[in-house]
Amino acid sequence: MKATSEFVANLSDVFALFGEIETKRMFGGYGVYRDGLMFAIVADDVLYLKADEYSVGSFIELGMEQFEYAKRGKKVKMAYYAAPEEIFENPIHAKEWADRAYATALRAKRLKGR
Repeated sequence: MKATSEFVANLSDVFALFGEIETKRMFGGYGVYRDGLMFAIVADDVLYLKADEYSVGSFIELGMEQFEYAKRGKKVKMAYYAAPEEIFENPIHAKEWADRAYATALRAKRLKGR
């Protein structure tokens, strides 16, 4: 397996205002975590942020692609959407989008705990 990509290594800088993050390899990509909670994934050097019914509209409005992968010849869509390019140039936007994705991950964790 290849070493951590430069893209993944750079995410700590992208999310500097959001706080400390951790990346872990998974399924040929990476999970992006804060405080042990996954709020984003990276696949083929594309960052996808967690979304739900409360936040998905922001992604759809911008025409961002939903993450999908092939499983047994079928496409499986996950609740992650490509991050807008603006977050890579604007730390304030990066924090806003990361906060939104992290809030989504917290809601999902609470629902799972019920």
